[in-house]
Amino acid sequence: MTGSKRATDSDWIDPDDAPEWTDEMFDTAQFSIGGKVIREATGTIGPGDVVVRGRPPSRGRAKSQVTLRLDPDILERFRADGPGWQGRINAALRKAVGL
Repeated sequence: MTGSKRATDSDWIDPDDAPEWTDEMFDTAQFSIGGKVIREATGTIGPGDVVVRGRPPSRGRAKSQVTLRLDPDILERFRADGPGWQGRINAALRKAVGL
């Protein structure tokens, strides 16, 4: 038979490999029973399974999402320093324009 075979690669992650929940995770989680929310979430799980509470201050106005084309080497340099690279680009732009 010469038919195509389906791909065997999978992005499936074994749920047994999930990290154990901490007390802090349970304290901030949303609880619902039968689809009815009993308690709203008071935080989110951020990088490294760290609980992040609330949103960062908006300083009186919300940021705008834009599409911006950057040179690959510039993007690689900011991403090399790890999470928060978009904020570092924002800070560099603020400094460049004198804000």
